[in-house]
Amino acid sequence: MRTDRVRMARGAEPYIGAQVMIGVLLLAVDLAYIAGLWFAYGFAGWTDDGGIAPEAHMFAWRTTWYLAGGAVVTGGGLLVLRWRIPGAVQLIVLGIGALEFHSLAAHH
Repeated sequence: MRTDRVRMARGAEPYIGAQVMIGVLLLAVDLAYIAGLWFAYGFAGWTDDGGIAPEAHMFAWRTTWYLAGGAVVTGGGLLVLRWRIPGAVQLIVLGIGALEFHSLAAHH
């Protein structure tokens, strides 16, 4: 029985259109995730008198490591699989998110 499926040869690069579509999807997911983390930081970060809560510092450090680890694991994994566009999107977006939370953690 013959099937007409498109298969990639070992070592062949994925189609550019597929890479762009996956990159846009991952960009949307990453931005929603980072926005949720910003919301959670804002929830944990302020006290009733307008000061900064001590838990905010630890939350920002933890979030920095989560985002940096996610950038390395997902971005690096996609780059190893030769998905260059989605891999670059993951590295850049999650890396910038990690730097944002790092700057928040450093201010405390």
